[in-house]
Amino acid sequence: MVEKQGMGRWLVHLCMLLGIAVVCFPIYLAFVASTVAQTQIVHPPMPLLPGSHFIENYKSALFSGVNAPVWRMLLNSAVMAIGIAFGKIIISLLSAFAIVYFRFPLRKTFFWLIFLTLMLPVEVRIVPTYEVVANFGMLNSYSGLILPLIASATATFLFRQFFMSVPEELAEAARVDGARPMQFFFDILLPMSRTSIAALFVILFIYGWNQYLWPLLITTDPEMNTIVMGIKQMFPSGDDIADWPVIMATALLAMLPPVCVVVFMQNLFIKGLVDSEK
Repeated sequence: MVEKQGMGRWLVHLCMLLGIAVVCFPIYLAFVASTVAQTQIVHPPMPLLPGSHFIENYKSALFSGVNAPVWRMLLNSAVMAIGIAFGKIIISLLSAFAIVYFRFPLRKTFFWLIFLTLMLPVEVRIVPTYEVVANFGMLNSYSGLILPLIASATATFLFRQFFMSVPEELAEAARVDGARPMQFFFDILLPMSRTSIAALFVILFIYGWNQYLWPLLITTDPEMNTIVMGIKQMFPSGDDIADWPVIMATALLAMLPPVCVVVFMQNLFIKGLVDSEK
């Protein structure tokens, strides 16, 4: 690769810095709004430097809420996101392993039936799914938040494609050595899939964290509200004035867990997208 020199190099860096500024400036404004008093927001112009109410606003955001404390809603969202991510990965790994390495009747038919479920997102099947969850008594529970969302045709397809690219000689060598199917899966396939698993975990965690419609439908107990629901509930109705510093603080707190997951897993995430690691 030819490295850009001179003016071209500075221009590329300038464009990159401008792009970062455009993306980060609204987040910075939200942070500033979360550190000032309510009067400084409702009476413009709003200051561009952080204020002196940081601890007060964030303490109010964490330990108070319209229906439930924000820390409780963050916990609910974290449990839901982690449960969905691990559930999707485990089920997809096992189903892809069965489709690729086991010979049974209608094997390809079952795979395409799984793949066709991409046309039936939660919004399409939400009424029968809600009825099933209600009949099993899983309303206002973590199982009700997680279980209906853990099947993933996309992850199954990606793992199937990866397993199909693994040399057949590995499976033959394991069979000759007397390894059982699940031993081959845990000792060979699973370590080879770790970067793909990490990449999918990041994507699926954010998917679970941002869920709004399904938690809104099956949770009537305020203690089971997620943080995305909580932010929406903080906006008042009628002529009431929103507590903008607390809302901005809650929004930033809601953004932190997905950002931390992406930052701490970025190396594995990038490898999972660009490196097969075979």
